[in-house]
Amino acid sequence: MLTASGQPADVVALVQTATNLPIMLLALPAGAWADMHDRRRIILGAQAAMLALSLLLAGLALGGTPSPAMVIALTALLACGIACFTPAMAGSIGGTVPRGELAAAVALNILGFNVARSLGPAIGGAIVAAGGAGSAFVVNAACYLVAIAVYWRWQGLPAPTSAPRRLHRVIAEGVRYAAGSPPIRTIMLRAVTFTMTGAAAWALMPLVSAEVLHQGSAVYGLLLGALGLGAVIGAATSTEFRRRFSAEAIIRVAGLTYGLACLLVALNPGLPAMLALLVVAGAGWVQALSGFSVAGQLWSPRELVGRITAMVSSLTFGGIALGSWLWGHFAERHGVDGALLASGTAMIVLPLIGLVWRMPAHEAPPSAA
Repeated sequence: MLTASGQPADVVALVQTATNLPIMLLALPAGAWADMHDRRRIILGAQAAMLALSLLLAGLALGGTPSPAMVIALTALLACGIACFTPAMAGSIGGTVPRGELAAAVALNILGFNVARSLGPAIGGAIVAAGGAGSAFVVNAACYLVAIAVYWRWQGLPAPTSAPRRLHRVIAEGVRYAAGSPPIRTIMLRAVTFTMTGAAAWALMPLVSAEVLHQGSAVYGLLLGALGLGAVIGAATSTEFRRRFSAEAIIRVAGLTYGLACLLVALNPGLPAMLALLVVAGAGWVQALSGFSVAGQLWSPRELVGRITAMVSSLTFGGIALGSWLWGHFAERHGVDGALLASGTAMIVLPLIGLVWRMPAHEAPPSAA
């Protein structure tokens, strides 16, 4: 099946794989670096590398239409920068707020990310519609410049407390701890199964716009914007939900909500209804991802937080990468609506896994952290 741009469904979905697979592969060494070195320098270095790649993408787009392989390769390199940035940023949160405020700080970080995620697609779609893809990459590069200026002024991050060690030993220490910790193992299992099963909506959204609604980049931006707006709502309410409900209840309801929304989107109820459903889906998605992220932080010893959160992040993004690839191939055979129906159904069934592997409590006992 070809998209409106002439690209097969699995190639379009492969962009999501290229975005998430490097994060999965590099997350653990990046987490070790975050526990070993100055996190501010890692953050600045990653941002500078992503700025250079964005400028390269802008040049290629302004000079002509880059090939799908080139776009996918540069997307993967950008994801490498994200892979280095994320553990350093996540590990910095615990060093800047008291432990009692850590969950709220992590939720606030996720909220900020999803505010950008909700506004970005809509703005990006408008920029592409007005000035082409090259203009969007130029604006993206400018945003990296702003981020670098902000992080340059950020002072006071605590330095690593451990003596210098070899990278493989630092990684092995984190892996041993995760392997020996039932709560951490459960968090990682639930994260990878949730994202792999639910990746279809994110991976196939360009095809929903082009093949289901027969619209272009502006509507695609609205669809992703609706998912992002729901993500903002999910992140903004996550602290209150954590106060009222158990981690297991939140993950179960989030999966059911997301799955049901995907099922209804697959029935093509029209653009207004689809946008409303995607807001609901985005809220469920981020309630779950916020839960995995916060749980990984709270059940990690401070000296291992970079590595443990990196492993949780690795499996979260790895699930999205693998799921995007699998759902792209599924859509090639059964259509976009068929893939969304199958993904939504699987998400509704998935909470049964909690009967065997139940999410740990919100707060780790002192001896576990």
